[in-house]
Amino acid sequence: MKIMPSTEVLHQLPVYSKRIKYYLGEVIDLEEEEIEKQGSCTRPKKRKHPPKMKDPGSLTISCAIGDVDVGRALLDSGSRINLMPLSLLIKIGGLTLKPSNLSVVVADGSSKRPAGVVDDVVFRVEYLEFLVDFVVMEMKANEMIPLILGRPFMKTAKMVISIHDEMVMLKDQENKLIYTSFVERLTRIQKRAKYRASRKDVAF
Repeated sequence: MKIMPSTEVLHQLPVYSKRIKYYLGEVIDLEEEEIEKQGSCTRPKKRKHPPKMKDPGSLTISCAIGDVDVGRALLDSGSRINLMPLSLLIKIGGLTLKPSNLSVVVADGSSKRPAGVVDDVVFRVEYLEFLVDFVVMEMKANEMIPLILGRPFMKTAKMVISIHDEMVMLKDQENKLIYTSFVERLTRIQKRAKYRASRKDVAF
């Protein structure tokens, strides 16, 4: 390392000062140039979003209990029970109603005691067959959609639902069934052709 006398250092300070200013000026210029470039950059392209869709309606499936066609059942992922009106239980006949200590919260937020429960009901969806437990309530039944199937049934049936594709898949031990909106609506039109539609189709 070269040791310079203090007088020589003082003599060369103006030279170093110019060089420092020069290099600092280069750095500052580069930074300003980069800032200008960033400021002049075009904004990112606006992202494309999927089209908004309307409510496809409630999801229902046609079903039977034993050999009795009971119409349709509403699939409700927000329900922790499978629900059957007492009037339908009486109509079907042959099912044993057992007492229950359950308390059911109904649509208006109040709690009601059910009439009881029925266990291991043979529940059929087309060619699929399941054993289902129902909570039975004394209530006004929807004649077209008397049953509500909650999460227990969905789990039992290994159910897969695609809202976008309007498709429901169910499985039992041997078979698989896929419902689509077109098939369901076509089936309803064929079965109820003699009736004039008075309400919106609630199948998918």
